[in-house]
Amino acid sequence: MSDFLLLSDIEQIVKNIRDVSNQFSGKTVLLTGGRGFLGRYFMEIFNSLNEQILKEKVKVIVLDNLITSGKEGADIPSYEKIEFINHNVIEKFSTDEKIDFIIHAAGIASPYYYRAYPLETLEVAINGTKNMLELAVQNSARLSFFSSSEIYGDPDSKNIPTKESYKGNVSCTGPRACYDESKRVGETLCNIFHNLKGVCTNTIRPFNVFGPGMQETDYRVLPNFTSRIKGDIPLQIYGTGNQTRTFCYITDAMEGFIRVILNGVPGEAYNIGNPNPEISVIELIEKIEFILDKKVKYNIVDYPDSYPADEPNRRCPDILKAKRQIKYQPKVDINEGLRRFIRWSDSVYIGRQ
Repeated sequence: MSDFLLLSDIEQIVKNIRDVSNQFSGKTVLLTGGRGFLGRYFMEIFNSLNEQILKEKVKVIVLDNLITSGKEGADIPSYEKIEFINHNVIEKFSTDEKIDFIIHAAGIASPYYYRAYPLETLEVAINGTKNMLELAVQNSARLSFFSSSEIYGDPDSKNIPTKESYKGNVSCTGPRACYDESKRVGETLCNIFHNLKGVCTNTIRPFNVFGPGMQETDYRVLPNFTSRIKGDIPLQIYGTGNQTRTFCYITDAMEGFIRVILNGVPGEAYNIGNPNPEISVIELIEKIEFILDKKVKYNIVDYPDSYPADEPNRRCPDILKAKRQIKYQPKVDINEGLRRFIRWSDSVYIGRQ
């Protein structure tokens, strides 16, 4: 396994899903976006399940065009029963294999990149999702679509924490619209194929997942902050710094994703995240300072042209549905997650941002 991920985290995830993972035994999984942040975890988890848990190994077909995977994602491991194919999901894909599960995780998730590639962002979530749904019809496969908490837009305070039933407060023309609307259309496609063609679909809405494996050039808040700290460069806080988020460590997120993939109620969407604590960006810096035992320099600045403004003031998931229906419960608190991530990033990042 690459040093870009922590073996201890993979082992923890495999342990956490032991009660459900045998449902993958002898099955074939198609994974899109397999060399992205989440995709690399899926590959390692499936390899570990094959080596340690499953009575009959799962076969995994991994698709990715490697455009945003970085050098770490392009370094593809060779694992038994896991096949990598360089493929852009906006093009149709066919295989002689009988597919049982489709995990559609392809997409451009970093605000910096979807600001730079708005049309490509739309194409992956719309054309790519339609292609995968048609493949699910052909194979009677179960499909899980990775959406985003961004589909809720900027919820008002009475809808925080945000339930899956919340319809959103969004702009179809704002600077984030290419991403938000692409995910909303992807969800609509899943609902149409579920209702009209009987496809067993689930939608996963992740909330601010972080952990080892995030590229230093990802530009999301934690890789950005830890890279700048490594380089002794003052942090840049966009907006006021009072906007709030919750953060979900990768081991909890991956467990939740897999529980949805295997046991989600067909046709349903699930928030996957950690609702506690909801903290401001300034409070996040204070937590980092506590862990590092030193002050961190920062400046509050306007949004640059390269980063989409109009971000939500608050973002916090209601996960009661996931708790009740798929037995999801986050285990890693933010302080422990930050300790793991900061220790890892300090050993991997070079500090150039």
